[in-house]
Amino acid sequence: MDLLKFVQDEFVPKNEFPEFGAGDTVTVYYKIKEGDKERTQFFKGVVIQRRGAGITETFTIRKIGANGVGVERIFPVNSPILEKIEINKKGLVRRARIFYLRDLTGKKARIKERRV
Repeated sequence: MDLLKFVQDEFVPKNEFPEFGAGDTVTVYYKIKEGDKERTQFFKGVVIQRRGAGITETFTIRKIGANGVGVERIFPVNSPILEKIEINKKGLVRRARIFYLRDLTGKKARIKERRV
C-alpha cells in the first residue's frame, strides 16, 4: 500500500481544479484527438456523483441533449485530457449521489442554488 501511495504522490500530475460536488452545474473543457489534429470541446451539465479517491477519482456529469435525451459522461479527475473545469452554479442538494435526477424531467429536475 505504501508503494501505491508513493507512486500516486510522485508521478501523478496534480490538476488544479476548483472544489465541486454533486448538484453543481459545471462546464468541463477537454481535449479531443481527431487524426493528427487536436481540439478542445466542452461538456456542460450537472454533477450527479463524485466517487473514488486519489488516482482513481472520477465524477459523472449529466446533461439533457437533443430531443430531450439524457447524456451522461464520466471523467477521471486526474486525466491529462482535462483542460479546465468551470463552476457555473453551486447546487443545494442533500445527497452525495443524485441518481434520482435521471427520472425527473422539466421543472422537477431543477436544483436550487446554494447562496454563499
